[in-house]
Amino acid sequence: METILRVIDYRAHNWNICGDLKVVSLLLGLQLGYTKHMCFLCLWDSRDEANHYDTTEWPMRTDYIVGRYNVKCKSLIDPSKVYLPPLHIKLGLIKQFVKAMYFNGDGFLHIKEKFGAILSDAKLRAGIFVGPQIRDLMRGPVFPSKLNSIELEAWNAFVQIVQNFLGNHRVENYSELVDNLLESYRKMGCRMSLKLHFLHSHLDFSHQTWVM
Repeated sequence: METILRVIDYRAHNWNICGDLKVVSLLLGLQLGYTKHMCFLCLWDSRDEANHYDTTEWPMRTDYIVGRYNVKCKSLIDPSKVYLPPLHIKLGLIKQFVKAMYFNGDGFLHIKEKFGAILSDAKLRAGIFVGPQIRDLMRGPVFPSKLNSIELEAWNAFVQIVQNFLGNHRVENYSELVDNLLESYRKMGCRMSLKLHFLHSHLDFSHQTWVM
């Protein structure tokens, strides 16, 4: 990464950076994988699952010292230059939704029937989808009609976020939509992933740095 930045003369231009969160972690010198402190903005404890939905404020990262809080290498960019890609957040949200579904329920069985020919059972259960497949599920009333009440509440909240925050259209009450999403995901038992954490604890940073 350091070589690439040197070749493109990044320091002279100091561009904003938008990319997959793994790429962002590499640029900021963070250790990859399921680490304890994987957020580049704060010291969110990824292992403290009991408090993930109740705690919104975590100590902020004030520096990137090698050897502390899962910092592996010297940071190559300023964290304020990072822009978050909505598509990656969307993929993270659908992933946690599907992983929390009742696998013997009509909703998940509908997903298997729809995508089972192109996705393995392991990928289906892991909620690994691409944008067109998500749009396919959002199109029409069939999929929502297969969901139980808890799944439906979370699905409707997800659709609202996709249509009114993560896309080209952003409503003024986006924070209310995010709160609804978080509460419905909590009820469904969705795990708080890093991407969901950005909405939960860093919405002010997030809404200013989404790439439209």
